[in-house]
Amino acid sequence: MTDPVIHVIDDDDAMRDSLEYLLEAAALSVRTYASADAFLATIADLAPGCIVTDVRMPGMSGLDLARTVAERRLPHPVIVITGHGDVPMAVEAMRAGAIDFLEKPFEDQALLGAIRFALAAAPRADQNLAEKARLCAILDTLSPREQDTLQGVVEGKMNKVIAFELGISPRTVEVYRANMMSKTGAKTLSELIRMVTLARG
Repeated sequence: MTDPVIHVIDDDDAMRDSLEYLLEAAALSVRTYASADAFLATIADLAPGCIVTDVRMPGMSGLDLARTVAERRLPHPVIVITGHGDVPMAVEAMRAGAIDFLEKPFEDQALLGAIRFALAAAPRADQNLAEKARLCAILDTLSPREQDTLQGVVEGKMNKVIAFELGISPRTVEVYRANMMSKTGAKTLSELIRMVTLARG
């Protein structure tokens, strides 16, 4: 069986080279592309594996690419890389079919872990339903105010904006966010948003 290939799509030359070096050092096969269009041009001969794509790129965005992969029923899990301000776009990408997203700057091991998970993933309807039910049960433990705060977080709003909209202090928002992380067991903001997206998907 052919080794899986990690298809890296990023318009930033330095980022692309850095990711290629990291993945090759981890004994993974890599192919890089400067744009989503360049990647899609190779789709007829696409090697099995997974896709790692930036969200913001000239031409087709990572969000649109995730949608295209889903529409064409490609068996390649998609991992999106996003800046802090692009979190809502990353959530949309997951709803469009992406399996994971990483917020910059991320640790090398976080990306390698996401890739290994993507390559090992064998989605089955019953597993997905069970996971969704588990996450919904966890999120149901949040108080109504924590739920309201969570919605603001998922939408990528800053604490002071959430505080203004809810009529509470930014400090109270910080307390709610800490409670959310504790109750859900999420270690990072990305993990928390991923849980919400999967639960609501």
